[in-house]
Amino acid sequence: MRIAIDAMGGDHAPGEIVKGAIEAVKTDTNLQVTLVGDEEQIKPLVKDTNNITIIHTNEKITSEDEPVRAVRRKKQASMVLMAEEVKEGRADACISAGNTGALMSAGLFIVGRIKGIERPALSPTLPTVDGRGFLLLDVGANVDAKAHHLVQYGIMGSIYSEKVRGIKQPRVGLLNVGTENGKGSELAKKAFAELQEAPVNFIGNVEARDLLEGVADVVVTDGFSGNIALKTIEGTAMTMFSMIKETFMSNFKTKLAAGLVKNDLKQLKDQLDYSEYGGAGLFGLAAPVIKAHGSSNARAVFNAIKQASHMVEEDVTTKIAETVKNIQEAEEEEA
Repeated sequence: MRIAIDAMGGDHAPGEIVKGAIEAVKTDTNLQVTLVGDEEQIKPLVKDTNNITIIHTNEKITSEDEPVRAVRRKKQASMVLMAEEVKEGRADACISAGNTGALMSAGLFIVGRIKGIERPALSPTLPTVDGRGFLLLDVGANVDAKAHHLVQYGIMGSIYSEKVRGIKQPRVGLLNVGTENGKGSELAKKAFAELQEAPVNFIGNVEARDLLEGVADVVVTDGFSGNIALKTIEGTAMTMFSMIKETFMSNFKTKLAAGLVKNDLKQLKDQLDYSEYGGAGLFGLAAPVIKAHGSSNARAVFNAIKQASHMVEEDVTTKIAETVKNIQEAEEEEA
């Protein structure tokens, strides 16, 4: 198995990207990693690892670049060459912590979509209080969506959760403003009806306040609402930890208390760190494409590689394609 990685994408590239890759190939001796980026920066960090190869390029896509234009014009950019490795069959999956929009464009234009999937979904796994986590899709690949797009999200998310995360009969919920049937926008109402007929374990509407309680294993919504939910969860967690730190550092007594609970607080922070679950998968593409967080450290990169490897091992892309094909054939027979 070979994973291609954009070594120049992200806030801590290439150092943390390379460290994560080295750790991954040490853990799995059957894994081969191709790092795409500036060889002068990468090679001194790699040292004696035989399972890592480097494709040199000086060009990269930055966070300031307009995504579609950058992918089309920067043909030698590390992210573009990474996607080309997958397209040409030289890699089974790819990972980047760089520009999210550019990665989505590279995924669509270079890697390509699964036949029958109209809209890919950007799908992170977020933490829950029980440590199980849940998959949220879409969080921004498509701001506008139709009901049958949400149904496809539910199918893709269910297959991924079962095959990669090992959850039997994953519970699929529809993000809505209430749990009662008939709630929400016209999109939500129509999606609710179609999800009831889909080959997934649909449990109905779920509310945003219950997401971290683990109300569902897969939560589907349009990219606009999903992105707001994701950023709200991120912002709330960051603010709460900032407030806790400020409280503990306020005087001598609270500083003593902080020393006593330091390890417990670190454990809590790790529990709420969704990079522990890997990156956000771009589901619906012809091969696994993973968007790692922009601030990914080596541990987050390692988890993203492990995530991509599981997707390849379980042949998630083929299983999604087969399920969508079977649904479409059944619909054609009924028509």
